[in-house]
Amino acid sequence: MTRVALIAHDEKKPTMLDLVREYEGFLASIDLLSTGTTGMRIIEETGLSVERKLSGPEGGDAEISAEVARGEVDAVVFLRDPLTAQPHEPDISALLRICDVHDVPLATTRSAAEYLLDGIDAAENPH
Repeated sequence: MTRVALIAHDEKKPTMLDLVREYEGFLASIDLLSTGTTGMRIIEETGLSVERKLSGPEGGDAEISAEVARGEVDAVVFLRDPLTAQPHEPDISALLRICDVHDVPLATTRSAAEYLLDGIDAAENPH
């Protein structure tokens, strides 16, 4: 089954929740994992099943990076806030690099996330 990681910085959590609501039917059909706070918000606001990792600053980005490196994640949606410094910036950079190294699709904006999710949906459910 397809496994997608959903991550959002604090300023991008409302955008992530809007995205998840829009794609809720499709997301319910795949395995989801997320950093702690983002995952909790998705669960509370949609009822979707999400495997939660630690929050980003506590190592959640690094946990997801390790799963990407082991081939356990098919795609990552990481809605980043490029205008705010993050205390765990090295973990964020590592996740981006690991996705590149292992050729795992990564979307960092809402529009890129829509293309990514639409592409996975089309591949899994050809019309």
